Amino acid sequence: MKHAVVLLVEDDPQQLSLLCQLLQAEQYQVLEADSVESAILQLKQHKVDLVFSDWKLGTLTGLTLLQYVRRYQPDIGFVVATAYGSVSHAVEAVQAGADDYLAKPFKRQELLLAVDKGLRAKTLRQQNSTLQSQLSEQRQLVELVGMAPCMQQLFQRIQRVSGSDVTVLISGESGTGKELAARALHQLSPRANGPFIALNCAAIPEQLAEAELFGSEKGAFTGATQSKSGKFEAAAGGTLFLDEIAELALPLQAKLLRVLQEGKVTRLGSHQEIQLDVRLIAASHRHLADAVAKGLFRQDLFYRLNVVPVHMPALRERKEDIPRLIQHFLQLHQQRYQQAGIGLSPATLRQLMAYDWPGNVRELSNCIERFVLLQDEAELVAGLQWSTTATSGFVLPDQGLNWEEFERNCLAQALQRCGGNRTQAAKLLHLPYKAFLYRLEKYQLTGA
Repeated sequence: MKHAVVLLVEDDPQQLSLLCQLLQAEQYQVLEADSVESAILQLKQHKVDLVFSDWKLGTLTGLTLLQYVRRYQPDIGFVVATAYGSVSHAVEAVQAGADDYLAKPFKRQELLLAVDKGLRAKTLRQQNSTLQSQLSEQRQLVELVGMAPCMQQLFQRIQRVSGSDVTVLISGESGTGKELAARALHQLSPRANGPFIALNCAAIPEQLAEAELFGSEKGAFTGATQSKSGKFEAAAGGTLFLDEIAELALPLQAKLLRVLQEGKVTRLGSHQEIQLDVRLIAASHRHLADAVAKGLFRQDLFYRLNVVPVHMPALRERKEDIPRLIQHFLQLHQQRYQQAGIGLSPATLRQLMAYDWPGNVRELSNCIERFVLLQDEAELVAGLQWSTTATSGFVLPDQGLNWEEFERNCLAQALQRCGGNRTQAAKLLHLPYKAFLYRLEKYQLTGA
């Protein structure tokens, strides 16, 4: 709870200064406000963990601020203090959502206990929101799996291996639901009451990936101001899902293999081994066997991960599920945006059935969400036509082209458009960062 950001709202300068000193001495980061209006401004400009507010604030009260917080930032902890302490104020504050209430004058220890209680309440609310989101995804599982024979076979495979701790490697195109399959494996396993930790390996910088996975000790690298547990430790007793595992650097692949073989992890900057109790599930949209053949992925790690392979079919391979999925997403998004229930015309449905869905189920969900918001079938169909043109509209000139010159120009334009930012330029070209750097070196493009 230390280093949490506390917003103090008090119109008495001396009292505000005293409270600020007390909390800063306990290593809290403190923001100050002397009115409801200035407090709201602070909340809009900064990330706040807890508000400690006086009851009487000029012509307004702390209750006004509490009502604002519970409406727009409901997870934030909130404690009210007043020199006019009464049962009626206490009841009013608690009913409006305050986590605690202090009557002035109060002791230092009472203040710290109230702040700690408010911060714990904030943490519990956030955990509850996460659990509710996960439960919602679990309830959607059967609907999203679909009734196509290939999906029924997939679900049977998941049920068959979910009861063990065997390592599973999930393959499939982007948007097919690989994380959903991993969550199903977790929820159907004896580890269902443990944590499910998901990490997208493509989304973390290479220099931070080891610390993110295995943890780090204070001072292990520049910026490591305190010890931090890694994803393996966070998933203790549960499941760790490593998505896009092919994006891990080769040296890190070797360390991951050692962790899987020995069942122990060593934090960066430490020599102490930590025993693990974690089930690993990995996924990639790339063909790892091809990556092994090209020397981009370790063969021994591939065999260690690929104990039980699970393949997620593309949506174009199970088009009989499209009407069912459309109905599901219509209900989901209509409820989310509180829109009246409307359907699609038979003509539009036929076009959706004929479309190849390169973005798979994720693309279908996005299209239906847009339709629910705009209620425009013409725009929905036009969006599909644009997507089709974007993926297959390139026509090779009759006279051919100089491929290396073409590739070099694409790299140079991407760098220029992204202001020399290599990471963004690689994303713009849909290239793995390492592959992008290799091509820059090949054409002697320095970037920035």
